[in-house]
Amino acid sequence: MPAKKPTSPRIFRILLQVKNLDRSQRFYESLLATLGRKVGGGRVYFDCGSTLLALLDPSTEGEGGASPLPEPLYFATSDIEGVYLRARKLNCLSASLIHNDPANPAGEIVVRPWGERSFYAVDPTGNPLCFVDRSTLFTGTGLKSERLKKAPSRRRRV
Repeated sequence: MPAKKPTSPRIFRILLQVKNLDRSQRFYESLLATLGRKVGGGRVYFDCGSTLLALLDPSTEGEGGASPLPEPLYFATSDIEGVYLRARKLNCLSASLIHNDPANPAGEIVVRPWGERSFYAVDPTGNPLCFVDRSTLFTGTGLKSERLKKAPSRRRRV
């Protein structure tokens, strides 16, 4: 019997700290168009494909305030227009520019320099989010990756 090739670990849960669990649950239910489920310990889980998005209000366990993510959490979607409309209704679209370029507003659906069609938003706690058209995902492989490697490096802030 041939030796089984080891598989890479997979991410099954992402923990996102929030300031107000009930408000954040309502926000994510509206934005993601899916129900969250309270699992105790100041946590709410959302099924996002094979990965759970877990909201945690650290104040419910006496751990102090929430710390927003320093970089965006990326979601792939086949309904970017629908998510965008819900984000606009929630008034959570990012007001930033990608690379400080007025032609590249973060809060609009735009094809980014790396080829993804996406928009950026911010949750009520200040966690940055990005929604990417599933058909345009940049995964660091192929021709897009080779072109990007040759381009000058510019750190983006959203």
